[in-house]
Amino acid sequence: MHSVDSPETGVGSKKAKRSLSSCVPTSTMPTTDSQTGIGGDDYTLFPVEDIVQYPLPGYVAPASVAFSPDDNLISYLYSPDSTLSRKIFAFDPVLRQQRLLVTPPGGGVDEGNLSTAEKLRRERLRERGLGVTRYEWAKSGFAPRLMVPLPGGIYVQDGPSADLRLRVPSTANTPILDPQLSPDGCSIAYVREDEIYVIPIVGGESVQITTGARGTGKTHGLAEYIAQEEMERRNGFWWSPDSRHIAFAEVDATGIPSFRIMHQGKATLGGEAEEDHPYPFAGQANVKVRLGVVPVTGGDVSWMQLHCGEIADEEYLARVMWMPDGFLTVQVQNRAQTKLQLLKFDPVTGSRQTMLTEENDIWVNLHDCFTPLHKGAGRLAGSFIWASERTGFRHLYLYDGSCRCLGALTEGDWAVEQIAGVDENSGIIYFVGIMDSPLDTHLYSTQLFPDFVSPLQRPRRLTQSEGRHIVVLDHQMQRFVDIHDNLETPPRVLLCSLDDGRIIVPIYEQPAPTPRARKLQLAPPELVEIQTGDDGTILYGALYKPDPNQFGPPPYRTVVSVYGGPNVQTVCNSWMNTVDMRAQYLRSRGILVWKLDNRGSARRGLKFEGAVKNNMGRIDVEDQEAGVQWLVRQGLAHKGRVGIYGWSYGGYMAAMALARCPETFRCAVAGAPVTAWDGYDTHYTEKYMGMPSSNHAGFEYSSVMHHVHRIQGKLLLVHGMIDENVHFRHTARLINALTAAAKEYELLVFPDERHMPRGLRDRMYMEERICEFLDRNL
Repeated sequence: MHSVDSPETGVGSKKAKRSLSSCVPTSTMPTTDSQTGIGGDDYTLFPVEDIVQYPLPGYVAPASVAFSPDDNLISYLYSPDSTLSRKIFAFDPVLRQQRLLVTPPGGGVDEGNLSTAEKLRRERLRERGLGVTRYEWAKSGFAPRLMVPLPGGIYVQDGPSADLRLRVPSTANTPILDPQLSPDGCSIAYVREDEIYVIPIVGGESVQITTGARGTGKTHGLAEYIAQEEMERRNGFWWSPDSRHIAFAEVDATGIPSFRIMHQGKATLGGEAEEDHPYPFAGQANVKVRLGVVPVTGGDVSWMQLHCGEIADEEYLARVMWMPDGFLTVQVQNRAQTKLQLLKFDPVTGSRQTMLTEENDIWVNLHDCFTPLHKGAGRLAGSFIWASERTGFRHLYLYDGSCRCLGALTEGDWAVEQIAGVDENSGIIYFVGIMDSPLDTHLYSTQLFPDFVSPLQRPRRLTQSEGRHIVVLDHQMQRFVDIHDNLETPPRVLLCSLDDGRIIVPIYEQPAPTPRARKLQLAPPELVEIQTGDDGTILYGALYKPDPNQFGPPPYRTVVSVYGGPNVQTVCNSWMNTVDMRAQYLRSRGILVWKLDNRGSARRGLKFEGAVKNNMGRIDVEDQEAGVQWLVRQGLAHKGRVGIYGWSYGGYMAAMALARCPETFRCAVAGAPVTAWDGYDTHYTEKYMGMPSSNHAGFEYSSVMHHVHRIQGKLLLVHGMIDENVHFRHTARLINALTAAAKEYELLVFPDERHMPRGLRDRMYMEERICEFLDRNL
């Protein structure tokens, strides 16, 4: 569902979870409003060529950071010329020098040299990066070995000084998907034409180890659409720790009717001008998924006693992980996502046992915090760490080998985001969380084996500066890489001590503000707190105020930038908010821009997020209206001169706000909006809205079409016609309702774009039209 940003490119990883509206660049906008002092050429600081380009200002820092297996090098993707095209570099912390490891042959990834399958996977990943976009170190075995997947095939480098060599060629007609190195570094597994292959790194040919999927509507070893888009499960196969077996998902989509997408902008007809996607609409059937285990040399498959998509309590295969003892663990969700089971399988017989069950009447959020312990003895043999929101906030719990919960490792009205590392020898667990503020992210440490009798010790914070910290720990649990940014500081990369958090050596730093940010006069927004009128809940907002020296004192014309959907946070102490280019552009033209994280958004606990359950488009829209009323009371906004824009769920919120709050919003830009939840996918929709058959009133009220008759303001609809996520059908259905209600609208379509516009000319044109629309109607 989500259109999101990534630190590397401005648009990418769903783990970052921010709305497209916070990163889409902007262009010049003619302005003539004498009341705000806009007009002429004095303030044309944002030429379209500068604003639309990626990466965003300051987001040229190293990304995809990893330690080599021996911890002697810190590798990362980096572009010395500050473009999207990146190479692999390594930093030597002893010599304190950077060196180039890999230059991609032929330039590497380019938007024009990818197969359709690879382009669709990039859509799921929100990936914009070019050149090298992924690499993988062998976990053990020989001298540090790198695998580098590129459009031309799979490349291998046997040591930092060795040449890059092509191991398996790839073509656009038969692309290689999701290659993975074996744990021992001796083999590579990959998917080609719906089957899994294994090839040794040195000598030998590829061996096809699965059969029966190709040409049948099934796939072996690939994550289906729902897994990639909604469950953040990118993989469909998993190496065993001893590199002797591979567990894989068999996905059967034959029961899902295909949804056809026509490339209306193509000059040609036929197969290249149409796509068929097995898309599971809310209330309809899901794919069927089996889990098998096969030797890496091929042979008989052992099928686990699991049939996802056929049993209500086991609808979704959410996570798969091998245990240190060679058993296989699987997380499965029921259809309503109110129940999650952690199951353990014997990979030989396929027999199963239930390790634990997590249930919640709101929903059970997926996470990646399940961590088996390796060195436990006695009662702790086979022990593991699990995360639960049973208290309303995600916290960590220790379980023994008999799957009994020994107690909590963290507690409080704040959440653990992820486990960064576990030092079993020292009895310390390192995690990333929001204990100090939901607007920041920090690295903390705490006891792994407390006595569970005394009160828990307060976790120790290891990252120092306020803002957002993304961390990578070394294998010896001695150091960590800290990728840090905040509203005032563009991303910097530091090597720090895991003992006390002190900086050992800077790996990458850039001036604050960066030259481009200084040239464009990008002032950080002001973060504020407001209270909702009904129960006093604190909501966080961000204000982009025009310069009063140029535009006079407030009130100002105002535009609300909204996402508003579950599992996303837009207001936080991050450089990403400072380089929200559309917001900065509008601010520079005398328009106040406002962001508010309404109830239903992320990082505030399950009750806060669950406020939208079965009623999307109600309390979330009301919170956005309350935010505008607060601005008016503060004397910041002109009543009646407020617009709103958003993309994806934000596009839905913009259209709903215009319809439901006609006295508040004068105009709206709805980009790729979901207009009726019966037209979106099963996993996302049913988690938050239930089934259409059992929540008829909720689905009706949450549809934009239900409120169209109340629209008084101006509406601009923007959509890519080959969007395979939020289909153009959503906008078409809304247009039918607008026509029936005799309501005016404007339409901006891009025949060759998907959920996020990628073409430079298309992005430039889109921003020109959006900003002109807002200026004209405010």
